[in-house]
Amino acid sequence: MMNNNILLINTSLNAEQGNSSKLAAQFVANIQAQRQVNVSRLDLNALALPHLDGLEMAAWMTADSERSEQQQQLAQRSDSLIQQVQDNDLIVIGMPMYNFGVPSVFKAWIDRIARAGVTFRYTENGPEGLLTGKKVVIVAARGGAYVGTDLDTQTAYLRNVFAFLGIKDIEFVYAEGLAMENAEQSMNAADNALKRMAQEVA
Repeated sequence: MMNNNILLINTSLNAEQGNSSKLAAQFVANIQAQRQVNVSRLDLNALALPHLDGLEMAAWMTADSERSEQQQQLAQRSDSLIQQVQDNDLIVIGMPMYNFGVPSVFKAWIDRIARAGVTFRYTENGPEGLLTGKKVVIVAARGGAYVGTDLDTQTAYLRNVFAFLGIKDIEFVYAEGLAMENAEQSMNAADNALKRMAQEVA
């Protein structure tokens, strides 16, 4: 699949200076060096989505013609984020680990793009994801070493939530031990892995 439209998502509290952000940006730059692509950027910390509440969810469930002005504004928040995902073939996410989980800003984003009848639906055979034909690359940066252990709650969650939405082509590149002595070695290894992946994607 040719990934001509790329959505680069940063979730680090340190914005572009975060390790996950740096690696994800370099990965996209590696692709751009090989061919022309359209890149959209989304900094979830700068976007500052509030936690999802009942008012916003109720707006989704209200017919367009019956929405109040407030409901229209609330629904537009989710609509625009979903459209952004729909418009892109490759989604690259810089993903730090905070307290053994994903950043809260990422969860707030997921809560806006996971909408019944829009990005998934329930059928007699169970849920069916509607965001098909896309690829996700997760660049995971961690202070400790968690891959393959019970403490790595991110990997299973991310695979499950994207598969639920119809995206099953998911690849991970890990930079671990960044708060330990081998931080530089780990960053270099992740960067090399992303260079190889960029050639495959391009």
